[in-house]
This record gives sequence, structure tokens and C-alpha cells, in this order.
Amino acid sequence: MSTPTPPPGYGPQNPQQPVQPGQPGQYGQQPGYGAQPQPGYGQQPGYGQQPGYGQQPGYGQPGNGQQPGYGQPGAYGQQPGYPQPGQYGQQPGYPQQYGQNGAQGGELASWPLRVGGYFIDGVICGIPASLGNALTQNDENVPLLIIGLILSLVSIGLFVYNRWIQQAKTGQTWGKKIVNIKLVGADTGQPLGVGKTIVRDLTHILDFLSCYIGFLWPLWDAKKQTFADKINNTYVVKV
Repeated sequence: MSTPTPPPGYGPQNPQQPVQPGQPGQYGQQPGYGAQPQPGYGQQPGYGQQPGYGQQPGYGQPGNGQQPGYGQPGAYGQQPGYPQPGQYGQQPGYPQQYGQNGAQGGELASWPLRVGGYFIDGVICGIPASLGNALTQNDENVPLLIIGLILSLVSIGLFVYNRWIQQAKTGQTWGKKIVNIKLVGADTGQPLGVGKTIVRDLTHILDFLSCYIGFLWPLWDAKKQTFADKINNTYVVKV
């Protein structure tokens, strides 16, 4: 009876055949098991040393994985849109000494300058009416009364043109132009226009009704505004 021939590579049944570890076909080994290690076995290519492992690519390097400007000189701790040096803590529409763009306003006019401008305007616009009153005082001469009425109308016309037309367009009356100040909107730094200029003059009634305290308010107010200025959000600034 013949001895069964073991399958090829069945090492233990063939004691004459030396067993070489790692050879294909050995008992208990799948083909290739224990064979020459494949490249990177137990260590994937670059495993354990992935590019930047523990450090995301570009982390800490300018321009990679970083928000714009993060950690860069001059931008650290600033998000886009934060006030630039010289503007921090500024609110739009404030005059120059409050940090506003100087092109939109300027230095606030002092109270004496404002009074000087009012005085000059009063003199210019009041001269015709004063002459008319002088001509018609204690005199019932009809021609002189007519002349006096015309001169009074001239004064009214001068007032309307000076304050409600010229100032509305340029920010300056004749008096303001002489003392180098002008009226501007706090939010724009520009002249108010006819409508808002008239409304501001009408709200001066509050300055009168407060026993003239509204006109004196610029003396101690940080923004040098009368009540009318505060209501209409306006400033009087130096030119």
C-alpha cells in the first residue's frame, strides 16, 4: 500500500525537506505571509510622519489656515472693519475734535464767534428797517410811510435771502462768512438745504421760550449746540 503523497509544500510531512521560514507554501502560512515585508508594512507611507501631523498644513505660517491678518504684524487682534489708528472710539458725524473725518465738519465754533455772526447779520438786515422807522417816526406823511414800508420789506427780504437761501446753500450767512464759521449737518458735514434751515430757525423758538438759556447752552455744552442744534442735529463749525 503506497504512502499518500502530501500536497506540495506540506512541510511537516516531508522531514527531508528543510522548512525555510517565510517561504510560500509552508504549513500554517498563507502564501506570502511572513514573506519579505512589503514596503511600508506596519507603517503606511509617511504614517507616523504625515505632513504636518500635529500641525495642520501651514498652521502658524502666514497665509495658511489663518484668518486674514491673524498674527501678522499690524493686524493682530483686529478684525476687518475695526477702527484704524486715530479713529478708535469715534462715532460717525462728530466734528474733528471728536474724531470725525475733518472733511465732514471741522472744529466747533466758539460761542463768541456765533454771537458775532448773529450780530453782524442783525445789523446788515436791520439797517433798511431802521431807516424806515426813522423816516416815519412821528410823521404821518404818506410818501414817507410808503418809503418806510418798502424799507421794512427790504429788511425782511434780506433776512430771507441771507438765512434761508444763502445759508441753506453754503452754510454761511454774511455774518458767519465774516467770522469764518458755518452751519452744517452733523451727519453729513454739508449745508442743510432750504427746508431744514427754515425748520432749524423755527425751532429757535425753544431757545427763546427757555428764557434764552437755549442760546447760552453752547457755553457749557460739549458739542457747543443750542437746543435748535440738538433737535435738528446740526453743528456750527469753524471754516
